[in-house]
Amino acid sequence: MKRIAILNGPNLDRLGKREPEIYGRATLTDLANALRAEFGATAELAFFQSNHEGALIDRIAELADAKFDGLVINGGAFTHTSVALRDALLGAHLPTVEVHISNIYKREAFRHTSLTAPACLAVITGLGLEGYHAAVRFLLKN
Repeated sequence: MKRIAILNGPNLDRLGKREPEIYGRATLTDLANALRAEFGATAELAFFQSNHEGALIDRIAELADAKFDGLVINGGAFTHTSVALRDALLGAHLPTVEVHISNIYKREAFRHTSLTAPACLAVITGLGLEGYHAAVRFLLKN
């Protein structure tokens, strides 16, 4: 059974409350429950969210040391600003898929650049929470 981690960055703990017209009404707990319902029999899923860059970086290192099989990351705003998060992903050598709930290319110009995407196998943007499901499916096949 593959072990896949799902990491969420700043403000994603506010899903369902923050800008529901962009991010929807489902919460992070709803997402975790939906992923467990779909993949619980075929994958061990580990969930982590933090509003702190260092905590995300520490968790990526822990996952690498624990030899996880894959990582789904929504770095939130750190996607566009954090060289440190990018370096952590590159150093972890974990197959990683970057996910964005909204289509970052239809939003503000500063969101069009992802510093972390080059450290990932793929990027999924604009599919809502379904993007997480697609990312886990991809990691399970590869």
